[in-house]
Amino acid sequence: MAKNLLSQSLSLCLCLYMALWACGARAEIPFESAHAVVIDASTGEVLLQKDAVAVAPIASLTKLMTVMVVLDAEQDAAEKIRIDLSDMDTLKHTRSGVPIGAVVTRGTLLELALIASDNHAAAALARSYPGGKAQFAAATKLKIRMLGLDSTVLEEPTGLSPNNRSSAMDMARVLRATSGYPLISQITSQRGWAVATSGRAWEARNTNRLVGTPGWDILASKTGFTNDAGRCLAMQLRSAGRTVIVVLMGATASAARSLDALNVRRWLAGQAPLPARLGPQRLTEPMTSTRLRSTRERKGV
Repeated sequence: MAKNLLSQSLSLCLCLYMALWACGARAEIPFESAHAVVIDASTGEVLLQKDAVAVAPIASLTKLMTVMVVLDAEQDAAEKIRIDLSDMDTLKHTRSGVPIGAVVTRGTLLELALIASDNHAAAALARSYPGGKAQFAAATKLKIRMLGLDSTVLEEPTGLSPNNRSSAMDMARVLRATSGYPLISQITSQRGWAVATSGRAWEARNTNRLVGTPGWDILASKTGFTNDAGRCLAMQLRSAGRTVIVVLMGATASAARSLDALNVRRWLAGQAPLPARLGPQRLTEPMTSTRLRSTRERKGV
């Protein structure tokens, strides 16, 4: 009987919620993420936001900047680079990623850093930058200034450091800047991407499970996760005839981040957002099918 009463109460609350929505103008989304912003990609108008200028760790959203800095250097994408000990994670001591000794082209490292969020790939890209890591760090600082990212500090190329920090508003500017780099959109808008390491071909899977899901038209994206940053997502989404930039930072769970993304899409379509308790719980982080990858919880992505 108690279960029936609880079910009836939840149904009544949902009906009231939908009725209130239908009677009034579209309201703010009750974001589960700690920081969020939704911006019209064409006009730059801020459509929705939550604590969007607060500074917080960004995890592997960092790799968007890493890849842009590397692409700016116009190095040979076909040059082969051997993964070495210096590319390993000395911050959180995770082990997943391209193994030591693997020989990979720079182009493949770019692909792995973007779609699979491979930390070893990102580290190798910075190490092989003209002038090495020091010059890469200097170029990153210059890129931050050029993009006007007043709230952004990046200490290393992977996002594993909690000192890689930014705001949702700054990360929206970063994602908007990636439109000048067609390769980023080309790679991150795919569910999977064929790569080769040491002559072995395999498919890297996109860390954003929404990519390729029916009903989702995602033009570019990057996920991020560390315990310090929580679940993060930056993506360019086309929905209901509108293209928007969405940045979500600091969600406590994958399901919460996915619900926020779903509610943004519903908001664009003029539909009421789903309350957290009634939202979908099945959209969780994927796990890749290759042995080069570990679980999402053990690797900053």
